[in-house]
Parts: sequence; structure tokens; C-alpha cells
Amino acid sequence: MRIALLTYKGNPFCGGQGVYVRHLSRELARLGHRVEVVGAQPYPVLDEGVTLTELPSLDLYRSPDPFRTPKRDEYRDWVDALEVATMWTGGFPEPLTFSLRARRHLAARRGEFDVVHDNQTLGYGLLGDLGAPLVTTVHHPITVDRQLELDAADGWKRRASVRRWYGFTRMQKRVARRLPSVLTVSGSSRQEIVDHLGVRPERIHVVHIGADTDLFSPDPAVAEVPGRIVTTSSADVPLKGLVHLVEALAKLRTEHPDAHLVVVGKRAEDGPVAQMIERYGLEGAVEFVKGISDEQLVDLVRGAQIACVPSLYEGFSLPAAEAMATGTPLVATTGGAIPEVAGPDGETCLAVPPGDAGALAAALGRLLGDAELRTRLGAAGRARVLDRFTWARAARGTVERYRESIAAAGAVR
Repeated sequence: MRIALLTYKGNPFCGGQGVYVRHLSRELARLGHRVEVVGAQPYPVLDEGVTLTELPSLDLYRSPDPFRTPKRDEYRDWVDALEVATMWTGGFPEPLTFSLRARRHLAARRGEFDVVHDNQTLGYGLLGDLGAPLVTTVHHPITVDRQLELDAADGWKRRASVRRWYGFTRMQKRVARRLPSVLTVSGSSRQEIVDHLGVRPERIHVVHIGADTDLFSPDPAVAEVPGRIVTTSSADVPLKGLVHLVEALAKLRTEHPDAHLVVVGKRAEDGPVAQMIERYGLEGAVEFVKGISDEQLVDLVRGAQIACVPSLYEGFSLPAAEAMATGTPLVATTGGAIPEVAGPDGETCLAVPPGDAGALAAALGRLLGDAELRTRLGAAGRARVLDRFTWARAARGTVERYRESIAAAGAVR
């Protein structure tokens, strides 16, 4: 098949969408399909056999000058003007503006693709005839993020800002209800899509994603670092629960003074996590790393005594699957789909309620003090991932849905 895979954000180092595009496209190509990723900044990193077509935005949120105002000669058309106007008024424009550019691009290439696969853009531009059947992946409804940020917002001004920023979710609800085929990554996300977006259940299909089990694998040659706990947090937002893990670390260090946390992600200089680190005097016990290679990330996880997923909600949790694939024992919350990935408490992980710093500290302390338990959970976790959550399996399941969509479109014609 000739597949156009659309992604309005493709960075594989911060957030699951870029990871999804990279690994799914590689496995689809290995199955013999021709995959062309059409993406905007930050552009995805892709593996051999996959083509990238750049569909640039104005890149208004790029580092080191996010929320920048473009120069006059950067404007190309009315879509660029819409992107800037939405940003100026506090909204997030990229799902809409990318969808409009993608529609224009696909119209100019009608007949070149057998299927179009959208990676959670859900923009108005993707409605109507794109020249090929449309399949859309919704990892989880962004309305969940919106509600969690509203719950954590302090004051009416902050709540108004959150509502404006997430204004695009109204569009995503309207678009999702009109899509013929929606893929999602877990049973939990499937129910959230029904409840939050109003998509009919029979239109939603679960295709589990997974870990790169060749890359994320055990290596006895990597020395275990005493007290190291590793977690992934792409942003200082309530959804990720990092503030609760930092609080748990403060409690944990009263009994395990060598316990320390390595966060894969960017450090926020201000915000709840920074305030918590300062309050508990944890400057030397919490380290943030970003921009590391895949190999460095794997060795970081291999060297940890514990991997932790403290999220209040996840639509799947790639960090959980990747940590388990390395054989590193996992402490995870029961938020969203995490239990589907991590498995039963005491068998493949230690599970705690989301938002409970005391329970997190107790579980982390239990693991740090029990080498036999760490070994048993690590081995069981890897076996679970190998059995259920691999990218090759995800690609095969996705292709089945492509074929169904192509057949359905042919029947309509």
C-alpha cells in the first residue's frame, strides 16, 4: 500500500506522538508498504525506508523563542495569518492550520496514496474527500488534559487562559464524530473517546502500540546505580504527576538517603515541580536530562533500580512499556490505561493510586529494599511486553484497519 502518515508534531524526544510516527512507519515499511510521513515542525526523526515530506508551519513555539512574532516576509498565505492570530489571542493553532495545509497538499497529489493516516490532528481540513480513505489515531482525548489543567488552575485568569489554549478541542470533538475509522491505543482510551468526543463505539478500534524490544532490552553489562529512579516527563503539567513523585522522593529519602530521581525531559525553571524541589531541598537529588540519544536513554533506564510512571492519566504509556522491556522493575499509578500496559500489581509492577505521594513513596521504598522483588518484577515485565506490546504487532493490526477502510470506501463508490 501507499500510505500517507500525517503528524502535526513529530519530535520523538518529547511526547508520544513522535515516537508513534517513527516506530509505526518503520514497521509498516518493513512489511513492504510505501510510507511517506507528512509532518510539520518539530520534524520527525525517521528510520531507513521511510520518506519525510516537510509541510512547514511558522514554528511559533520553537526554542529558544516560543510565542514569537514572525517577520513580515515569513507570511506565505492566509493560513499563516490565521496561525499567528490564534496564537496572539491565546489559542493553540497547529491542529487546525496543519490540517488545512495537509488538505491542500493531498489535493495536489490525488491518486498517489491508497490510505491517509492522521496522527491525532483532528482538524477541519481533514473532513471531506482527501483522495484516499482516512484513518485517524487518537491516543487519548485532549479534553482529559484540559480538565486536569482546569482542576489545577489557580484563579479565574488562569482558568480562562487554559480554556482559550484548549479551544481547539471543540474542533476535535466535531471532527472526531464525523470520522469513519478511529484507531486508539488502549481500551481505556476507547471509552474516553466515546465519553469525551461522542464517537460511536463501533467506529473505534483498539490497536495496542509498544516498545522497540530490540533497543529496549536488558544488558547485564550496564551497572545498576544504587538509589536511581528514572521517569519520563515531557512537560511540567498536572497530567504527568511529576510533582507527586518529587514529594514522594522527599519522603523516601528519610529512609533511603541515596534515593535520587532522573527525569527524562526539560526542566521548568518555575512551576509546581520547581517549587516542590526547592521546598524539600532536593536540588542535588533530582536531575533533568534532555536531547539524549536512544542508546543513552536505554542505558539510563537499564542502570536504574526502579522506573516510575506517576501520571494521573495516560492513554497508553510508552515509558512504562519501554522500561518493562529493559527488565527494569516498574512502579506505576493506575491512571487511565496504565494498568493495561503495566499489568497486575505485584506480578509485573507495583501499582499505586494516582496523585498519592505517600503510596508512591511506600512502593518505591519497598522495591529499593528488596532485590529479589526487583528481579522478579523486571523479568515478568519484559515477558509481558514481548507477548503483547511490540511495534511489529502494532503495524500488523494497523494494516488490517487500512484494508478495512479501503474496502469500505470501495463499497461506497
